[in-house]
Amino acid sequence: MLVGYGAIALLLLLIVVVLERSKRANHDFSDYAVAGRSFGSWYQTMSFLNTWLPGSIFISFTGLAAGSGVLGFYYLPYSLLAVVLMFFMAQRVHDWGRRFDLRTQADFLGLRFGSRHVRTVAAVIGIVASFPWLVLGLQSLGLVFSYLSFGRVPANAAILIGIGFLALRQIWTVRMGMRGVVVSDMVQGLVAYVLGLCVILGLLVWLLTNGHTLDRLPGTFFSLPGPGSETGPLYLMSIVLTGALGGWCWPDIFVRLFTARSAAVIKRSAVQIAPYVLVFATALSLLGMLASTVPGVSAAPDHVWFITAGVGGTVLVALAGVIVLAATMGNVDANMQACGALITNDVLPRRTDGRPDDGRETAAAKTAVIVLTVLAAAAAAATSNSQGLASLAIISYQGICQLAPALFLGIFWRRGTATGAIAAMLTGFAVAAVLQAVYETSIPWLGGLTSGVAGLIVNTAVYVGIAFLGPRSQDEEARIAALFDDVAGVTRAETLPTQ
Repeated sequence: MLVGYGAIALLLLLIVVVLERSKRANHDFSDYAVAGRSFGSWYQTMSFLNTWLPGSIFISFTGLAAGSGVLGFYYLPYSLLAVVLMFFMAQRVHDWGRRFDLRTQADFLGLRFGSRHVRTVAAVIGIVASFPWLVLGLQSLGLVFSYLSFGRVPANAAILIGIGFLALRQIWTVRMGMRGVVVSDMVQGLVAYVLGLCVILGLLVWLLTNGHTLDRLPGTFFSLPGPGSETGPLYLMSIVLTGALGGWCWPDIFVRLFTARSAAVIKRSAVQIAPYVLVFATALSLLGMLASTVPGVSAAPDHVWFITAGVGGTVLVALAGVIVLAATMGNVDANMQACGALITNDVLPRRTDGRPDDGRETAAAKTAVIVLTVLAAAAAAATSNSQGLASLAIISYQGICQLAPALFLGIFWRRGTATGAIAAMLTGFAVAAVLQAVYETSIPWLGGLTSGVAGLIVNTAVYVGIAFLGPRSQDEEARIAALFDDVAGVTRAETLPTQ
């Protein structure tokens, strides 16, 4: 227990030292929310990885590979597709963000459609969909603290310890804002994904040299859902599509496009991310498959990471726990910060008098992060098991991707109206939520489509239909032309009229 918890204490100490040495005063709320748009490509790369690949990839995703085989690789193609989208989104999103002082994803949509109502609807969907993941992030630490106690701390007590640890960690997130998140992502990313990859490769060598080879796996491990399968032939396509499109709908991921110092930095970061994700995700999923023959894994696939690390004794288990912890902290920190900014910037009334920020917005954002931390901690502590929350998180993922038509069509297509965006987001979210409640995995009469993809079909039809059929004034046509053509003289006040 001393070794396990001591390793956690050392990681926290390292992060705190780095944060304190890099601490800078936030000049205004924009500086607090997007870190002054000042970071280079390697910071952007680690920040993306530490948000995109949470601690659950070592638990749930690797557990899926250990229990189902190659299906566990599904997050690899959707991650690579998301990086491709990142490359093509970079220029417009960053340029609009810098020019019009955009702080959040909802702020971006509000600018694109010239509507405060669009901004508020997008923010509420983002916060509602993100909250279950905050709770699950806190709960997942229970497994880490349980394993690193080496049996001395009960599961429920371990969850409480994990909650307390992350609550303590939020002190620096609250104080430093997005700058603190990005700087700590560099430290946590090096631990989770660089040191983590070294451990993964070492465990793969051990597995392969000790008889845990692919030829020992059942044939079902090498098959994917297709015609005649229980989930349906379109299921795999659905979960990959939902992951790729939904990934950039998460507020904490999207804001990464605002923290870079230029669009070129974002594109360079995308080029760096792609090969690393390819190697890392492939190695970790392969580890899950090979380790399925390790005693104890088949009974508890989600524990495969720690069970396999057990071959190296106490030190390796402690290292495995620290790696999961570092990945989890990055995801929860980014989620908390992004949701706090959404509440302050896009849900609460915002000053429109043009006066400089006097600190009230920053104070409101800090308060929002504190409140979210308390609520998520209370929900995690009150839930003895994560089954219900896991189902809710699945529903939330199907829901968050309903921002995709308004977001992506809004970026790459000039047509589309505020009315269409609001109607599309709300109808898509409602359809996805209802179908998810009825069909937990896939929808048989739609060939295995998930609720999220079914919602996206309705969502896109509504958006495109209103775009072609709904009226758009000459002033709106001129505003969109100026926005897309980057005509000089367009101001934030001119592009965000009050409705």
